[in-house]
Amino acid sequence: MKKPQLLIGLVALVVLLAGPPFLKNYGIYLVSYWLVFVLANMGLNLTVGYAGQKSLGHAAFFGIGAYTVAIIMKAGFSFWLGLPVAAVGCFVIGLALGFPALRVQTIYLAFATLGFNTAVWLVMRNEEWLTGGTFGINNVARPGFFGLSLDSNLSYYYFVLGLTLLMGLLLWGLLRSPWGKAFKALRDNPIRAESLGVNIQAYTLLSFAIGAVYAGVAGALFASLVQFIEPAPFTVGASIMMYLMVVVGGPGYFFGPLLGSAVGVLLPEWLRFAQAWYLFVFGASVVVLMLWLPDGLLSLPDRIKARRLSREASAARAASAKSIGAAA
Repeated sequence: MKKPQLLIGLVALVVLLAGPPFLKNYGIYLVSYWLVFVLANMGLNLTVGYAGQKSLGHAAFFGIGAYTVAIIMKAGFSFWLGLPVAAVGCFVIGLALGFPALRVQTIYLAFATLGFNTAVWLVMRNEEWLTGGTFGINNVARPGFFGLSLDSNLSYYYFVLGLTLLMGLLLWGLLRSPWGKAFKALRDNPIRAESLGVNIQAYTLLSFAIGAVYAGVAGALFASLVQFIEPAPFTVGASIMMYLMVVVGGPGYFFGPLLGSAVGVLLPEWLRFAQAWYLFVFGASVVVLMLWLPDGLLSLPDRIKARRLSREASAARAASAKSIGAAA
C-alpha cells in the first residue's frame, strides 16, 4: 500500500472512531449510510478497478442482500441467519453473472450487467408475494450483538464500521495475495496473464462473485439501517451511481471507495444549501473532476509525482544539451 493511501486510511480511521459521538442523530445516520456504500463499492472496485471488468449491475446485488435479510427477518428468523444467506446467495449469482464476461467484454459486458440489474429490479417491483412490490417491507429490525442492542443510530454505526473494517482487511489481504496479483494481471493484459499461467476464466468469475458478496453484505446492513425496503434504491441508475463513485475515488486504489462514496453520498448533502440547484452543482463538480483527474481523486499524488519527474527529466536533458553545446 502506498504511503499517501496509508495516511488517508489512518486519518479516516481516527475520525470515524472519534467523530460520530459529536454529531447529531441525522449526521450519525448519514455517516452510517456512507459506510454502507463504502462497503458495497469495495466489491465493485475489485470487479472494475482491479479485475478490469465492466459492471453496471452492482445495485442488483445490493438489493438482493437487502431483500434477503428483510424477507428472512419478516419470516421470524434472525439477522445473523440472513447475513450469511445473503452473502452466499450473492456469491452464487455473481458467479452466474460472470459467465457473460467470458464471452463479451467492454461495452457489451456493461449492457449485459445492465440487463441483469433491470431483470432483478422488475422481480423486486412485481413479485408482491415475496418482496411486497412497491409497498416494500416495513419494520426491518436492527440486530443484537452479543446481547447488546443496536437500535440506536450510534450503536448501529459502530457495528457497521466494525463490519466494514473487517471486510476491508479481508479485501486488503486478498489483494496482497497471489489472487490480487492475478486480478491485476487480468485487468492489464488478459492474453499475457493467460500465457503466464493465470486461469483468466476462473478469476473473471471470482471477480464478479467476490464483488457481489461485498454488495450483498452491504445490502443486509442497509436493510437494517433504513428499516424499510422497496425497489427504488436498486435501479440501474443506482448501479451507474455506484460505478461513478468508484471512478471518482480512483479505480484500482484501495481507498478509492472511501473518497468516491463521500462524493456520491455526503457531497450532495453538503450542497443542499444550493436548494434546487444542488444537483446541477453536484453534476458539474463531478464533470470538472473527471476532466481534471480522469483516474480519480487518489491518482492526484501519482500525477503530481509524474509531473515532477517529467520536469526533472526535461531539466536534465536541457542541462545535458547545454554542456554538449559548450564543449563543442
